[in-house]
This record gives sequence, C-alpha cells and structure tokens, in this order.
Amino acid sequence: MHPLLRNFLRINWVLLGLMLALMAYGAYAIYSATWMREQNFYNSQMVWIFICLPVFFVVSLIDYRWVKYGAIPLYLLGFAGLVAVKLFGEKRYGAQSWFDIGPISFQPSQLAIIAGIMTLALFLQRSRGMMPFLRIACCGAIVAVPWVLILVEPDLGSCIVWVPVVLAMMFVAGIPKRWIAAILLLGLAMIPLVVYFGLKPHQYARITTFLNPEADPQGEGWNITQSLIAIGSGGFSGKGFKAHNTQLELGFLPSTAVHNDFIFSVMGEQHGFIGGIALLAALALLFVTILHIAMEADDDLGRLLVVGIATLLFTHTFMNIGMTISVTPITGLPLPLISYGGSFLLITLLSFGILQSVWIHRRASR
Repeated sequence: MHPLLRNFLRINWVLLGLMLALMAYGAYAIYSATWMREQNFYNSQMVWIFICLPVFFVVSLIDYRWVKYGAIPLYLLGFAGLVAVKLFGEKRYGAQSWFDIGPISFQPSQLAIIAGIMTLALFLQRSRGMMPFLRIACCGAIVAVPWVLILVEPDLGSCIVWVPVVLAMMFVAGIPKRWIAAILLLGLAMIPLVVYFGLKPHQYARITTFLNPEADPQGEGWNITQSLIAIGSGGFSGKGFKAHNTQLELGFLPSTAVHNDFIFSVMGEQHGFIGGIALLAALALLFVTILHIAMEADDDLGRLLVVGIATLLFTHTFMNIGMTISVTPITGLPLPLISYGGSFLLITLLSFGILQSVWIHRRASR
C-alpha cells in the first residue's frame, strides 16, 4: 500500500467530520448573516474553504516532525510580517494589522502565533534538563518580540491569546506548578500597568463598557447591548432564517462584524437556545477529540503542538462567544471554523493539519 494512502486511512475521522461539519455550518452562518447585503461574504468564504482544504490534507499526511526544520523559518517570517504590517499595513477599526493584496487580506499576527506555538514546542521538547527559571526566561524571550509587535498594532485580542497558550504549554512541558502560579500572580499584578500605559482609548473603552454597558448604551455599549437583545430575542427555538430577525436585518447588530465577531449573535437570534447549545456541544466534542489526540501523541513535540493548538482554538472560542453574551470584553477574535476570514481559516486548517499529523504518525502498533 502506498504510504500516503496508508496515512490517509489512519486519519482521525471524528476530527475530520467535526471540522467539515463546523466549516459547512460556518458557511451557512455567514450566508444567513449577510444575504440581505450587497456584499455577501458567503462566496468569498467558499473560495477560501476550497483553497485551504488542500493545505489541511497536505500537512496532515506529512510527518509533523517537519516542525523541527520549519518552526524557526516560520517564526522569522511571522516576525518580518509583523514589522512590515506596522510599516505598510492597512489600518482598520483602530489597528494597523492587515495587508491588502488585491481582494485578499492577510493578518500576519495569526501566522506569528502558530509559528510561535511551533517554536515553543520545539524549545520545550529540547530543554527538559534545563533549570525551570531558564526555561521560563527563554519562553518569555520567544514570545516577547512578536507579542510586543502585536500589542503596538494594537491588537489586544491576539495579545490575550498568547497568555493561556504559553502557560498551558509550559505546564505540559513539566515546568513546576509553583513557577506557573508565580507567573500568573506577576501577570495579574501588571494588569493595571498594561491598562494604563498599553491600551489605546478605544481599547480602554471596551473594558469599561464590558464592566458597565448600561453607562453608554448609545455609544460604546451599543454592540454588546444589541448582541444580548439578539440572542435573547431568539428564545428557545429561534426566529428562523429570513424570518423577521430584527436585530440582524434592521442593522442593530454591527454590519461590519455580524459575519465574524458577532456571528454567534446572529445564530442566537435565528436558532435560539437549541441552536446555541447544539453548536457548543459540537465544539465541546471537537476539543475532547483534540485532547484525546494529545494523550495519544508519541512524543513531547507532538503533545506540545496539540496542547498549544487546542488552547489557541479554545481561547478564540471562549472569547468570541463570551463577548457576545457579555462574559468577556469585546476583543475582535473570530470563532474558529465559523466566522468569516480567509487568513484565519488558512491558519486554522494548517493547525488542524498538524493535529491530524500527530494522530496519523503515532506508533503504527496502536
């Protein structure tokens, strides 16, 4: 049997099925959120899906240990992209985070994060005998440069993602819990400094709005208030597709973000509590499957890659859904496999390809 065919037959079919089902649901959600507008993002998303799926399958079938050779070049490419976007990028919604190349937009911070996960996994695998303090210091050095460049864009959401990813990977790598607890306490102590010196006025307003959206319901509190109304108005079973969804169709939800940041609000209005719970259940099963892959990984490199990617996807999911129901501040993080976004979908399917590769290339005796 040809090695590629053998690898394909060893694929994790549960993970593949969930990934494809969620992508299909995401395409439907994007269409239902923008069908009434002149620019329907559904067609663009379908093009990106067909572009990105080959990337997923290629990465899946190649041994994930290629990361040993590709992590550093990708890390340097991500660094160069962050520098370039600060110099030449497009500014949107107060952040200079995007490259526009014809009809295609790309966000270098997303490449920098997945490259950072690869680099951290490689370092943590090779530094088992190093003193905990030195391992932590090196992890900080790996993360610090891209993190600072993302912060000055400014892209607060992507900065937040780094924190749980790094902590989860250090925990799995065997760094003592007391050191991780010390990092958490230090980070909590630095929050006032970051808020005071590191946030732009619109980012600071998002935090104050999250704490008290009623203080400015017609201004900074508008989006979260309308999101809560949309989800609440869906009731138990929702209003249905094209069925007088007032918050969406009358423009109360932000037209620039209903297809990405506030996609869960649209689904809440259209499909209600049942639809929301079904989506959460599918996402929960997805994360359980990913954690099972981590447990079955052959080596530290595979396990660290899976845990880093799982934490990245979970943080995006928690922050995106959380901001629509006023559990977290509005950060602009997309919902994996559901929200519109070509560059994010590309990085997401690259990540899923790595997950599949770790599963496929575990010991053949299993």
